[in-house]
Amino acid sequence: MENAVSSPLRCIIVENEPLAAELTAEYIQQTPALQLTHVCENALQALDVVRNNPVDVIFLDVEMPKLSGIEFLKTLQRPPKVIIVSAHREYALDGFDMRVVDYLLKPVDFPRFTKAVNKLLAQRGAQEAANKATQAAVRPFYFFNVNKRAVKIYLDEIQIIESLKDCVAILTPGKSYPTHYQLGELEEMIKSDNFLRIHRSFIVAVDKIESFSAAEVEIAGRVLPIGRSHREAVMKRLGRN
Repeated sequence: MENAVSSPLRCIIVENEPLAAELTAEYIQQTPALQLTHVCENALQALDVVRNNPVDVIFLDVEMPKLSGIEFLKTLQRPPKVIIVSAHREYALDGFDMRVVDYLLKPVDFPRFTKAVNKLLAQRGAQEAANKATQAAVRPFYFFNVNKRAVKIYLDEIQIIESLKDCVAILTPGKSYPTHYQLGELEEMIKSDNFLRIHRSFIVAVDKIESFSAAEVEIAGRVLPIGRSHREAVMKRLGRN
């Protein structure tokens, strides 16, 4: 399918007619972008599945005993994507009011099923693109002077900032950037809750710390000392008073 995403969408079927459930399951199994995880005979079973398992898509019948498909949808605070599969046209308006992806009338043939899945995948792709754009927009970075060039370094990549004899190095996974800032200058420049001065020679990213004690911090495969004058602040920041 032209809009297929890299990982299959996890689907459940909510259908009290065995033959209809079997046909929908067959169509899902023929569609690489979808993965069938559960088949539920009624909405009460589906409630339990949705509460306890990751579900991306529900193929949902409307007329079911005890709890209808529309009533079931109204119980979900954050429903997954929904494609209704029903023998009744009269619920279509209710379905689209609930923002379902598509409304399929039984008996459903495979081309019509595929059209609905393509709408689903188009919505998924648009959402992923929007998420990536949002993340890129809010991901903080600085241009640091490195070897007479301004180099963009994202703050969430920084593991350690280390004062060496002839420079201060900014360490990210697999790379070290030598700069001519003073350690105090960088500490002020990137001031945030995630960076912590642990020693006169080291600033570390708190979210990259693997373990620590009262004397040292392990990060990025290195064991770094905690300076005596920084120990109280470090222990307070790391939650050990």
